[in-house]
Amino acid sequence: MAETDPPPTIGEASARPISRERLVLLFMVMLVTAAGNTAMQSVMPSIGTELGVADVWISLAYTWSALLWVICAPLWARRSDRRGRKAMMALGLIGFIASFALCGAILWFGLRGAISALATLLLFAAARSLYGGFGSAAPPAVQAYVASRTPRSERTQAMALIASSFGLGTVIGPAVAPLMVFPATGLPGPFFAFALLALAVLIALRISLPNDDPMFPTRSEVVGAPYGANSNPRVEDDEAREESENAVGGEDIPNLSWRDERLRPWLLAGLIGGHAQAAFLGIVGFFILDRLGLRDTPNEGTGPIGLVLMCGAIATLLAQWGLIPRLKLGPRSSTLWGMALSIVGVLVFAVSNELQAIALGMAIASLGFGLYRPGFTAGASLAVSRAEQGQIGGIVASVNGAAYVVAAPIGVWLYGHHAWIGFATICALCAAVFILGWQSLARDEVLEGPRQS
Repeated sequence: MAETDPPPTIGEASARPISRERLVLLFMVMLVTAAGNTAMQSVMPSIGTELGVADVWISLAYTWSALLWVICAPLWARRSDRRGRKAMMALGLIGFIASFALCGAILWFGLRGAISALATLLLFAAARSLYGGFGSAAPPAVQAYVASRTPRSERTQAMALIASSFGLGTVIGPAVAPLMVFPATGLPGPFFAFALLALAVLIALRISLPNDDPMFPTRSEVVGAPYGANSNPRVEDDEAREESENAVGGEDIPNLSWRDERLRPWLLAGLIGGHAQAAFLGIVGFFILDRLGLRDTPNEGTGPIGLVLMCGAIATLLAQWGLIPRLKLGPRSSTLWGMALSIVGVLVFAVSNELQAIALGMAIASLGFGLYRPGFTAGASLAVSRAEQGQIGGIVASVNGAAYVVAAPIGVWLYGHHAWIGFATICALCAAVFILGWQSLARDEVLEGPRQS
């Protein structure tokens, strides 16, 4: 185990707070977590078909961990500030490794008929709870570790690099999942492969990363679970936060309410649009199996599903890292354009019969959702004062997580009754956000004026 680095002098702290090699290691912690989760999403529809269970039960089984992530992530973020960031990173990786190894073993036995389909799903859901319950400890600890050892002049670049690992993982996971379906393991192969990768990262973490000796103060931030095209951790502006804390002069800040008139339109947009996105992502894999005629040969479905999910992740990153900063879209514009594009993409997806057309529909829809989500997040942040930024961050994280608790299984259930019922519901939710946004969301020029103090 690595020893704690000797306390640096002030000059040393400013010159070399964290090495490039250690930054790469922390990048890998985030990358493996995100890539493993999206790789799992690539193979689970095929596994469910092979087991002969209804699609909705598969969706329920692996979205169960979303609820635990929402509950546990804030607890681990606070504990990280007291018990140390390295310890929480290790705990998160151990939870990830245990969850994926157990899930892979359970599915392997289930696919070979050693245990019933019902027992397989129940045990799988129990093993997934380790990911939601303990895997959520790593991401906030990584971000806090980097921030606490990086001077302000270098912090933005370092934090952007760490945050990008989540987005990159959502692209890599679906791309490599078909390559990890080995003859000996079959469809559960990606679970075993990512468990081994995470074990290697854990060993490197234990050996190479110094124990906590923060050079600069910071707090852990809650990071959302990596679900497909929804993985772009927020990079907190520590300087602005510190200024806001100093500005209030130690006075108590009133607790923000979800019913606050400034926030209500933005939170409704986030909740309704988030359910539309979660339901769409839940349907994608099963729709591809149906439309390409792969229900009888589910082993062949991992490649097309991975390709489509990868196209969606790339489109999301294009929206968040390219279009929004290049076009200088404000919160209201991003939300409205995002919902309009999402409707177009979902409709293209729903009427497609060829893989290329399905991927195009997925890319358009994901581009829209990629514009919408930062729009509503920024709008909620700009709607309140600097002193309330910490509270709004927690509220937004809760809204984002809440959408993934029930929306995906409900979307799959509706799709199971008739494909167009599921897609029509998603389009209706997107249209509701567009109408609500057009009528109720504050205009960009108003939001981007002088912020309330």
